[in-house]
Amino acid sequence: MPAHAIAPAPTGVAAFVGRAARGPVNHPVALATFAEFQRLFGGLHVDCAMAYAVRDFFLNGGRAAIVLRLAHADARAATITLPCSGHRPESLVLQARNVGGWGSGLSAAVRHESGRAAAPAAATPSARRTQRFDLHLRWQPRQGDAVEEVFAGASTAPGDASYLPELLERASALVRVRGRMPGARPASTVPAGEGPAGLRWLAADAASGSDGGALEAADLLGDAEAGTGLHALARAEAMFDLLCIPPPTRDANTLPSAYVPVPAEVLDAALALCVRRHAMLLVDPDPHWGSSAGRAVARAIDGSTALRAAGAPARNAALYFPCLRQSDPLREDRIDTFVPGGAVAGVIARTDAAHGVWTAPAGTAARLAGVQALQVELGDSEAAQLQRAGLNGLRALDGGEHVVWGARTLRGGEDLADEFRHLPVRRMALFLARSIEPGTAWAAFEPNGPALWAQLRLSVGNFLLGLFRQGAFQGVSAEEAFFVRCGLDTMTQDDIAQGRVVVLVGFAPLRPAEFVILRFGVQAQAQAQERDA
Repeated sequence: MPAHAIAPAPTGVAAFVGRAARGPVNHPVALATFAEFQRLFGGLHVDCAMAYAVRDFFLNGGRAAIVLRLAHADARAATITLPCSGHRPESLVLQARNVGGWGSGLSAAVRHESGRAAAPAAATPSARRTQRFDLHLRWQPRQGDAVEEVFAGASTAPGDASYLPELLERASALVRVRGRMPGARPASTVPAGEGPAGLRWLAADAASGSDGGALEAADLLGDAEAGTGLHALARAEAMFDLLCIPPPTRDANTLPSAYVPVPAEVLDAALALCVRRHAMLLVDPDPHWGSSAGRAVARAIDGSTALRAAGAPARNAALYFPCLRQSDPLREDRIDTFVPGGAVAGVIARTDAAHGVWTAPAGTAARLAGVQALQVELGDSEAAQLQRAGLNGLRALDGGEHVVWGARTLRGGEDLADEFRHLPVRRMALFLARSIEPGTAWAAFEPNGPALWAQLRLSVGNFLLGLFRQGAFQGVSAEEAFFVRCGLDTMTQDDIAQGRVVVLVGFAPLRPAEFVILRFGVQAQAQAQERDA
């Protein structure tokens, strides 16, 4: 029987959680470019740290991101009120597709005579002429060109193919109908005798749209049943292996510290999510740590103590220090301070694509693009102090370039001696888990016996052999680089009777060369089922 092939899981896919200028809320969206982020989420916004982080990710080599926009409970969607024709004083209320102050740039116009000989092909003849109209929509962003949508031959008749509420729901990126659809069509905003250029635009109702307050812990944590906050990432179609939660505002952070009193449960929940999803949490430093250059390193080490002491889950997190100094195009290109998580995620993705997930994303090749300076200049001594504490330094080279100069997890302190203290070793283990677990799911339909065990050894072994040939492991031969065990030496009789299959995988990472052993569980058919068959 041929071995089941195991596909390598994607790496360098970063999930970003936070505020954005516009876009769907509590709905993760996969993006491949920053241009897509600009189109769907409104691009850079002075109050949205996540937008700058996403920009830095793509600027530094990122190729795939998942963006989860969150909003505070008081955020509102803008509305446009269009008076209707007829004897009764009704109005058609259009609501922005999602919440935020962006909707203040919306406007609408109505035209009764489209100038065409017949209704559009999509329309059905059920609607009378007096129920049809052309709806023009326009959104003017703070910067850039206006976005326009035209819905010709829209209808107020339920059941019609061009019934306005259904038409906007499936085709408009700007608005939808709020509340009941009036029976009469909205009044024309084109003065009598005017052509297409004579459209009179009705602007969104004043102050009807709002971005709401800054994100709070409850917004980030969300609700599991409702699928909001961090729980919304469970709906992401793509698999991510990096998680970034930029500060809720430009001058705050998600870290618990004496400087910014944000509850620690946000990072605890994010770290737990990363453990479940076999991902890494990239923790941003508190910008206040770098406000006093003389004590910056000590403040960073002291401020991260609680995180580094979080036990085994801290293996799935890495912290980078200091913050970046970058120009802000929304503030006349003035230099400002930004957290480094997005840029570092881009460097990690770029390193993965060029050299593999087993390679440390650090050193002279790990250049940071778009950085004018660092909040704190680190020397050899300061960088060594950070490394001994399990933190990663960002440094300036003599040529003026800025690079990532560390690859430790938050369990990387020399006093801990954790087997997953090195970032590439931990990420390699997580990559294997994300690849092997779904790649062996077929075993759930097989009897738990020697034939299945042999198939699992062959499938997993072939997968690891392919990685060995790419240079992922230490060792001259495959026998020195990895092993796969699955059989009576990895399972008890109770495991076999209950259908539990245990696969042990060991691999020799490139640095250091000690073996790291992983344990994978697969649920197969119980032994009793095999006898019945």
